[in-house]
Amino acid sequence: MSTTRLAVVTGGSRGLGYEVAKALVAQGDRVVIVSKDLARAAATAAELGCEYRTVDFEDLAATRTTATEILSTYGTPDVLVLAHGVMSEKMSKTLRTTTEEWRRVMAINLDSVFILVNTLAAPMAEERKGRVVIFTACLGRMSGPGNAGGLAPYRISKAGVNALVRNLAHETNHGARGFLVDAICPNHSRTDMGGADAPRSAAEGAACAIWLANREFDLTSDDPKKSKTGLFWEDEKIVEW
Repeated sequence: MSTTRLAVVTGGSRGLGYEVAKALVAQGDRVVIVSKDLARAAATAAELGCEYRTVDFEDLAATRTTATEILSTYGTPDVLVLAHGVMSEKMSKTLRTTTEEWRRVMAINLDSVFILVNTLAAPMAEERKGRVVIFTACLGRMSGPGNAGGLAPYRISKAGVNALVRNLAHETNHGARGFLVDAICPNHSRTDMGGADAPRSAAEGAACAIWLANREFDLTSDDPKKSKTGLFWEDEKIVEW
């Protein structure tokens, strides 16, 4: 029986998702990247030696169709890494943002995440296997400076993702059924969203997600890094929600 894992990585043609896809391909996983940009996805897939699908994550019906097609073509993933996302406009405070901007950010950052989890992670949980890793942000934390003004659609969408992860972990008995789901804060990294002046590289920002996709898991361990799921991680450390 083949031990090659199937990994699906959204946002895999650039930035954090690219770094995750590259690492998973290098270790022998079969990787499918999902991206909006057809030319860039095709070029990245050719470079890395993986496969690709394209979809605009703002189009929720198309996102579900694409996820369903991935299942029918490749089967149930062993690893699902959701690394796509957008930043909201700089002046998008709660009382100043528009309905259009609110819906754009929520659709991409939260609604499409739900659809991908609802479609691709469902059979993973049913088969009692798999790891779901979702890139979120410390700006979506309820503790500390997370939800503390400005960039309202972005912060609130990421808070929603954090809640989704925590809720799904409860629903799937915190890893006892063989299914893991975790959130990761990449910190401020040099990506298209983070900008060229960010303090850490995209590879550094992606490192924790790669670790979560591969970490040893044992519910009987006293080490929370080996026995806990449904948490918010940064640099392989648990961050309070």
